[in-house]
Amino acid sequence: MTMGIDPKALPEEDLLRELRHLHATRTEALMHGPDEALATHTSRTNELESEYLRRHPERDIDPGRLREGARMR
Repeated sequence: MTMGIDPKALPEEDLLRELRHLHATRTEALMHGPDEALATHTSRTNELESEYLRRHPERDIDPGRLREGARMR
């Protein structure tokens, strides 16, 4: 079930804004939100992240974020 506007209908700028907001509020939802709020937050995050990945299948991957790059640090 989609919460809010269907992610496929969001313009790119709005999708990115929504993702940033969800990521900024995640810890608060985890530590202080009731179970239902946390479940809703998780569901919406999954919807938006899935849409981002659908739109950007060839996104830039930072080599430092890969296992090998982490080992080099």
